[in-house]
Amino acid sequence: MKKHGQWKVLSVSDKTVPIIYSPQIRNRFKDVDLLIGCGDLDYYYLEFIVSSLDVPLYYVRGNHDKVVEYSGPVQRTAPGGGVNLHRKIINHQDLLLGGVEGSLRYRSGQFQYTQEEMWQHVWSLVPSLMLNRMRFGRYLDIFISHAPPFGIHDQDDLPHQGIKAFRWLVDVFKPAYYFHGHVHLYRPDDPRITQHGKTCIINTYYFVETVLDLPSKDQIPCSPISPGK
Repeated sequence: MKKHGQWKVLSVSDKTVPIIYSPQIRNRFKDVDLLIGCGDLDYYYLEFIVSSLDVPLYYVRGNHDKVVEYSGPVQRTAPGGGVNLHRKIINHQDLLLGGVEGSLRYRSGQFQYTQEEMWQHVWSLVPSLMLNRMRFGRYLDIFISHAPPFGIHDQDDLPHQGIKAFRWLVDVFKPAYYFHGHVHLYRPDDPRITQHGKTCIINTYYFVETVLDLPSKDQIPCSPISPGK
Protein backbone atom coordinates (compact mmCIF):
# COMPACT_ATOMS: atom_id res chain seq x y z
CA MET A 1 0.00 0.00 0.00
CA LYS A 2 1.44 3.33 -1.06
CA LYS A 3 1.89 5.86 1.72
CA HIS A 4 1.51 9.56 0.98
CA GLY A 5 4.80 10.88 -0.35
CA GLN A 6 6.45 7.48 -0.40
CA TRP A 7 6.97 5.19 -3.38
CA LYS A 8 8.26 1.65 -3.04
CA VAL A 9 10.14 1.02 -6.28
CA LEU A 10 11.37 -2.20 -7.83
CA SER A 11 14.02 -1.48 -10.48
CA VAL A 12 15.39 -4.17 -12.77
CA SER A 13 17.97 -4.47 -15.54
CA ASP A 14 20.32 -6.73 -17.45
CA LYS A 15 19.49 -10.14 -16.00
CA THR A 16 16.42 -12.30 -15.41
CA VAL A 17 15.97 -13.03 -11.71
CA PRO A 18 14.53 -16.46 -10.74
CA ILE A 19 12.76 -15.17 -7.62
CA ILE A 20 11.05 -12.50 -9.74
CA TYR A 21 10.18 -14.71 -12.68
CA SER A 22 8.24 -17.16 -10.50
CA PRO A 23 5.01 -17.42 -8.46
CA GLN A 24 6.99 -16.12 -5.46
CA ILE A 25 6.94 -12.63 -6.90
CA ARG A 26 3.52 -11.76 -5.48
CA ASN A 27 4.60 -12.39 -1.89
CA ARG A 28 8.16 -11.14 -2.19
CA PHE A 29 7.27 -7.82 -3.84
CA LYS A 30 3.62 -7.34 -2.86
CA ASP A 31 4.11 -3.76 -1.59
CA VAL A 32 5.78 -2.38 -4.72
CA ASP A 33 4.15 0.75 -6.19
CA LEU A 34 6.24 1.29 -9.29
CA LEU A 35 8.40 -0.79 -11.65
CA ILE A 36 11.42 0.75 -13.38
CA GLY A 37 13.20 -1.07 -16.22
CA CYS A 38 16.72 0.06 -17.13
CA GLY A 39 17.23 -2.11 -20.20
CA ASP A 40 18.64 -5.38 -21.52
CA LEU A 41 15.68 -7.45 -20.35
CA ASP A 42 13.25 -9.57 -22.33
CA TYR A 43 9.92 -7.88 -22.97
CA TYR A 44 8.01 -10.94 -21.80
CA TYR A 45 9.88 -10.78 -18.47
CA LEU A 46 8.83 -7.18 -17.89
CA GLU A 47 5.27 -8.05 -18.88
CA PHE A 48 5.26 -10.88 -16.34
CA ILE A 49 6.27 -8.50 -13.55
CA VAL A 50 3.65 -5.94 -14.56
CA SER A 51 0.84 -8.49 -14.74
CA SER A 52 1.90 -10.20 -11.50
CA LEU A 53 2.23 -7.05 -9.39
CA ASP A 54 -0.34 -4.89 -11.22
CA VAL A 55 1.89 -1.81 -11.08
CA PRO A 56 2.88 0.77 -13.70
CA LEU A 57 6.10 0.20 -15.64
CA TYR A 58 8.40 2.93 -16.92
CA TYR A 59 11.40 1.74 -18.89
CA VAL A 60 14.17 2.49 -21.36
CA ARG A 61 15.82 0.04 -23.74
CA GLY A 62 19.38 -1.20 -23.43
CA ASN A 63 21.92 -1.89 -26.14
CA HIS A 64 21.06 -5.62 -26.12
CA ASP A 65 17.31 -5.14 -26.42
CA LYS A 66 15.63 -6.42 -29.55
CA VAL A 67 13.65 -4.47 -32.09
CA VAL A 68 11.31 -7.47 -32.36
CA GLU A 69 11.23 -10.20 -29.73
CA TYR A 70 9.99 -13.64 -30.74
CA SER A 71 8.51 -15.62 -27.82
CA GLY A 72 6.76 -18.68 -29.19
CA PRO A 73 3.82 -17.52 -31.34
CA VAL A 74 4.00 -13.97 -29.91
CA GLN A 75 5.99 -11.14 -31.49
CA ARG A 76 6.70 -8.18 -29.25
CA THR A 77 8.22 -4.82 -30.10
CA ALA A 78 7.89 -3.55 -26.52
CA PRO A 79 6.71 -4.83 -23.13
CA GLY A 80 2.94 -4.65 -22.94
CA GLY A 81 1.62 -2.38 -20.22
CA GLY A 82 4.81 -0.29 -20.05
CA VAL A 83 5.68 3.30 -20.95
CA ASN A 84 8.88 3.92 -22.88
CA LEU A 85 10.56 6.97 -21.32
CA HIS A 86 13.14 7.53 -24.08
CA ARG A 87 13.31 11.29 -24.74
CA LYS A 88 10.18 11.84 -22.64
CA ILE A 89 9.23 13.64 -19.45
CA ILE A 90 6.09 12.24 -17.79
CA ASN A 91 4.06 13.22 -14.74
CA HIS A 92 2.79 10.10 -12.97
CA GLN A 93 0.65 11.07 -9.98
CA ASP A 94 2.87 14.11 -9.28
CA LEU A 95 6.02 12.02 -9.78
CA LEU A 96 8.18 13.55 -12.55
CA LEU A 97 10.07 10.95 -14.59
CA GLY A 98 12.31 11.12 -17.65
CA GLY A 99 14.69 8.85 -19.49
CA VAL A 100 17.12 8.12 -22.31
CA GLU A 101 17.83 4.68 -23.75
CA GLY A 102 20.96 2.90 -24.93
CA SER A 103 24.72 2.94 -24.52
CA LEU A 104 27.71 4.31 -26.37
CA ARG A 105 28.09 2.95 -29.88
CA TYR A 106 30.78 0.27 -29.95
CA ARG A 107 29.56 -1.94 -32.81
CA SER A 108 26.69 -2.08 -35.29
CA GLY A 109 23.29 -2.55 -33.72
CA GLN A 110 20.26 -0.84 -32.25
CA PHE A 111 20.05 1.46 -29.24
CA GLN A 112 23.68 2.60 -29.40
CA TYR A 113 24.72 6.22 -29.82
CA THR A 114 27.74 8.48 -29.94
CA GLN A 115 28.35 10.99 -27.17
CA GLU A 116 27.10 13.68 -29.56
CA GLU A 117 23.86 11.80 -30.21
CA MET A 118 23.35 11.36 -26.48
CA TRP A 119 23.65 15.13 -26.12
CA GLN A 120 20.84 15.49 -28.67
CA HIS A 121 18.66 13.11 -26.67
CA VAL A 122 19.24 15.05 -23.46
CA TRP A 123 18.72 18.44 -25.10
CA SER A 124 15.32 17.23 -26.32
CA LEU A 125 14.25 16.96 -22.66
CA VAL A 126 15.22 20.51 -21.68
CA PRO A 127 12.00 22.33 -22.69
CA SER A 128 9.88 19.92 -20.64
CA LEU A 129 12.29 20.18 -17.70
CA MET A 130 12.03 23.96 -17.73
CA LEU A 131 8.24 23.73 -17.89
CA ASN A 132 8.28 21.38 -14.88
CA ARG A 133 10.28 23.95 -12.95
CA MET A 134 7.71 26.65 -13.69
CA ARG A 135 4.70 24.46 -12.93
CA PHE A 136 5.91 22.30 -10.02
CA GLY A 137 8.94 24.09 -8.61
CA ARG A 138 11.34 21.29 -9.57
CA TYR A 139 12.75 19.86 -12.78
CA LEU A 140 12.68 16.10 -12.28
CA ASP A 141 12.24 13.48 -9.56
CA ILE A 142 13.59 10.37 -11.31
CA PHE A 143 15.86 10.00 -14.33
CA ILE A 144 16.22 6.58 -15.95
CA SER A 145 18.87 5.42 -18.40
CA HIS A 146 20.61 2.23 -19.43
CA ALA A 147 24.17 3.52 -19.44
CA PRO A 148 25.61 5.33 -16.38
CA PRO A 149 26.64 8.99 -16.26
CA PHE A 150 30.23 9.86 -17.10
CA GLY A 151 32.58 9.33 -14.17
CA ILE A 152 30.02 7.60 -11.91
CA HIS A 153 29.67 3.79 -11.92
CA ASP A 154 31.18 3.63 -15.42
CA GLN A 155 34.24 1.79 -16.72
CA ASP A 156 37.15 2.55 -19.02
CA ASP A 157 36.23 0.28 -21.95
CA LEU A 158 34.17 1.92 -24.70
CA PRO A 159 30.98 -0.15 -24.26
CA HIS A 160 30.75 0.80 -20.57
CA GLN A 161 31.98 4.38 -20.62
CA GLY A 162 29.56 6.81 -19.02
CA ILE A 163 27.53 9.40 -20.90
CA LYS A 164 28.71 13.00 -20.59
CA ALA A 165 25.27 14.43 -21.31
CA PHE A 166 23.79 12.40 -18.43
CA ARG A 167 26.39 13.80 -16.03
CA TRP A 168 25.49 17.31 -17.20
CA LEU A 169 21.78 16.62 -16.69
CA VAL A 170 22.43 15.46 -13.13
CA ASP A 171 24.59 18.49 -12.33
CA VAL A 172 22.17 21.03 -13.80
CA PHE A 173 18.68 19.62 -13.20
CA LYS A 174 19.41 17.64 -10.02
CA PRO A 175 16.87 14.80 -10.11
CA ALA A 176 16.36 13.27 -6.68
CA TYR A 177 17.03 9.76 -7.99
CA TYR A 178 18.80 8.32 -11.02
CA PHE A 179 18.45 4.63 -11.93
CA HIS A 180 20.68 2.98 -14.53
CA GLY A 181 21.90 -0.50 -15.52
CA HIS A 182 24.45 -1.72 -18.09
CA VAL A 183 27.42 -2.09 -15.71
CA HIS A 184 27.33 -5.59 -14.21
CA LEU A 185 28.25 -5.99 -10.57
CA TYR A 186 30.20 -9.09 -9.55
CA ARG A 187 32.13 -8.10 -6.41
CA PRO A 188 30.72 -7.03 -3.03
CA ASP A 189 32.75 -3.81 -3.19
CA ASP A 190 31.55 -2.82 -6.66
CA PRO A 191 29.77 0.55 -6.23
CA ARG A 192 25.99 0.27 -6.54
CA ILE A 193 24.78 3.51 -4.97
CA THR A 194 26.40 6.96 -5.03
CA GLN A 195 25.24 10.30 -3.69
CA HIS A 196 26.26 12.96 -6.21
CA GLY A 197 25.21 16.40 -5.09
CA LYS A 198 21.45 16.27 -4.67
CA THR A 199 21.04 13.08 -6.69
CA CYS A 200 21.06 9.50 -5.46
CA ILE A 201 22.47 7.40 -8.32
CA ILE A 202 21.66 3.67 -8.23
CA ASN A 203 23.01 0.91 -10.43
CA THR A 204 20.01 -1.38 -10.60
CA TYR A 205 21.82 -4.37 -12.16
CA TYR A 206 19.82 -7.54 -11.39
CA PHE A 207 17.25 -5.75 -9.19
CA VAL A 208 16.94 -3.18 -6.42
CA GLU A 209 14.12 -2.36 -4.01
CA THR A 210 14.04 1.07 -2.43
CA VAL A 211 11.55 3.46 -0.86
CA LEU A 212 11.54 6.97 -2.31
CA ASP A 213 10.25 9.98 -0.39
CA LEU A 214 8.92 12.02 -3.28
CA PRO A 215 8.14 14.60 -4.47
CA SER A 216 10.57 16.85 -2.63
CA LYS A 217 12.34 20.14 -3.35
CA ASP A 218 15.06 19.36 -0.83
CA GLN A 219 18.14 17.19 -1.01
CA ILE A 220 17.31 13.59 -0.15
CA PRO A 221 20.09 11.31 1.10
CA CYS A 222 20.21 7.96 -0.63
CA SER A 223 17.54 5.73 0.88
CA PRO A 224 18.39 2.27 2.19
CA ILE A 225 18.12 -0.22 -0.65
CA SER A 226 17.72 -3.97 -0.96
CA PRO A 227 19.93 -5.03 -3.85
CA GLY A 228 19.32 -8.25 -5.70
CA LYS A 229 21.56 -11.19 -4.91
